[in-house]
Amino acid sequence: MQFDFIYMQASSIAHPQLTKATLWVMTITTGLVVANLYYNQPLLNDIATTFHVSNGKAGQVSMYTQIGYAAGMFFIVPLADMVKRKRLMLLDFAFVVAALLLTALAPDIHILILSGFLLGAASIIPQLLIPMAAHLSKPTERGKKIGFIMSGLLIGILLSRTLSGFIGAHFGWRAMFYIAAVIMILMWALVYFMLPEVEPDYNGNYKQLMRSLIDLFRNEPKLRLASLRGALCFACFSAFWTTFVFLLKQQFNYGSEVAGAFGLVGAFGALAAGVMGRLNDRMDEFKLSAITLTLIVVSFILFLFSANSLAGLIIGVIIMDMGVQSTHIANQAIIFSLDAQARNRINTIYMVSYFIGGALGTLLATKIWDSYHWPGVCIIGITLSAIALIVHLSTRKTMQRTV
Repeated sequence: MQFDFIYMQASSIAHPQLTKATLWVMTITTGLVVANLYYNQPLLNDIATTFHVSNGKAGQVSMYTQIGYAAGMFFIVPLADMVKRKRLMLLDFAFVVAALLLTALAPDIHILILSGFLLGAASIIPQLLIPMAAHLSKPTERGKKIGFIMSGLLIGILLSRTLSGFIGAHFGWRAMFYIAAVIMILMWALVYFMLPEVEPDYNGNYKQLMRSLIDLFRNEPKLRLASLRGALCFACFSAFWTTFVFLLKQQFNYGSEVAGAFGLVGAFGALAAGVMGRLNDRMDEFKLSAITLTLIVVSFILFLFSANSLAGLIIGVIIMDMGVQSTHIANQAIIFSLDAQARNRINTIYMVSYFIGGALGTLLATKIWDSYHWPGVCIIGITLSAIALIVHLSTRKTMQRTV
């Protein structure tokens, strides 16, 4: 009897459960950490004014933050398959706080661009938590659990703009990053006391770990398709949000506070992510992705004709965020079902592709804005989302053969 109790206790330690409390901690942490990547977007006009640079130059802060995130995911996230995940997260929090303080203290635009890159590289904790949740979830509930955490992540992305827009308008853009540093210290304590430790599955060295990424990409067609879809969708998303603050200033003479308030509008679309996670557990993944990709195309067509209409922009934001975030949820449910022992590496491949797409979308939009303004940005969104939909529809037979 005593032996059975000790065995059950040891089993519980070796295989922690995804309790409701654990799920909430993961969701809150994911949302607040990922917000670090987006605080700068509503503040780009203010940053340009502070350092006397063009909007295009200020936009590089956002672009390099996304590039940094991709670099951090590529070099750091795979480590979660070979080292203890909680320990890795706690160490990473220290670098996040340091990068936020460097951003707040940046004396010129070049240091700010560098600190944006470092902040992006350090803020990869959500990409450790999401595979961890997939690992701890029951297979029949995986889509639902991922959808729940992703709802927190997506609301964090969108409401970060609302918060930073308000703080920037009333206290200056630097204040936002000091506040974020304090939030990260509090989240370190929450993770330390509340999250379980998950033992690694990979026994090789770091060089072998990184080489295995090539094999995974080569051998998993569903991963390649999800990565391409994700990259194109996030390119559209980033192109919109990076230049949206410029549109509001140009057409309506609105500043960072109003630009940030649109995050509240986008949050309605993000809430659909939880619903889509549940649908993914019971609906054909191909049809679901076709629907969500179509929503993105429709949203940018609406944006093209709504430059002077706040109502049209509001409706478009809801449709776009619903499409982008739901496609992301569907992609993640697919990739996390592929190889249980390589979930962090699979997530690395997908998310690096995702944020490279985001950085390229930001770069294209900021370059196009100077010459073609809002219509040029909308054409970028329509083109990239249409390519994603066409690629998806053309690969149905290939995907069926891999099932």
